[in-house]
Amino acid sequence: MSDYEFLDVSMDDGVATITLNRPPLNVLHNPMMGEMNAVLEAVLSGGDLAAVVIRSNGKAFSAGVDVSDHTVEKVGEMISRFHAIFRKLASTDALTIAAVQGAALGGGCELACFCDIVLASDRSKFGQPEVQVGVLPPVAACIFPLQVGIKKAIELNALGATIKADEALRLGLVNQVYPADEFESSVDAYLGEIRKLSRPVVRLAKRATVMVAREQILLHLERVEKLYLEDLMKLSDAHEGIAAFMEKRKPAWKHT
Repeated sequence: MSDYEFLDVSMDDGVATITLNRPPLNVLHNPMMGEMNAVLEAVLSGGDLAAVVIRSNGKAFSAGVDVSDHTVEKVGEMISRFHAIFRKLASTDALTIAAVQGAALGGGCELACFCDIVLASDRSKFGQPEVQVGVLPPVAACIFPLQVGIKKAIELNALGATIKADEALRLGLVNQVYPADEFESSVDAYLGEIRKLSRPVVRLAKRATVMVAREQILLHLERVEKLYLEDLMKLSDAHEGIAAFMEKRKPAWKHT
């Protein structure tokens, strides 16, 4: 497939692999998200696809969306590009699989947990720390209540808690946890089992399972996106939190 600056892409026996390649933390910025949308549009157009796997190079799966893209000048473009990724993932009948090593935080956690299946290293961790910089996680707000229940979703999203892989497994955010030194071989074995199945049957089985949730999530995302841009971005605390992070200081909240 075509070369990309921030992604590596390959196709093998019905499985497309997209590797985040902006080490060490794979921070998602507008150019990288543009590439992700282009890649997904290309790979998801094939009707013979069994699965899309999102992996990473570096010590983190992804530490999230670049905070500098949350500024007034960039936030509209960032939200548009970022949420377009999830609309594409939500609309495909192919399985979406995240292979997570290291930290999956903020937008990186959303990218991983939005996938149908999450395979995690026992050294990985998950969290939505956005509130600590004065914003909120729109995608996690849409999917966590369905995945872990409303009470835990509020704790994760509104308090910014970070959890380890074993806790993520217990809550249902993660499907499988593998020892770090066996992670690659375990993921390959998991994909091997998928390759043994009929691709169209797997796709229809997924569609049947997510049909109602898919509609719910896409509608919820539209509403939260509006809340983010029209309500959150009017708060002085949102801009203070972003500025404080970029200036490497503690935020001085005004609670307005």
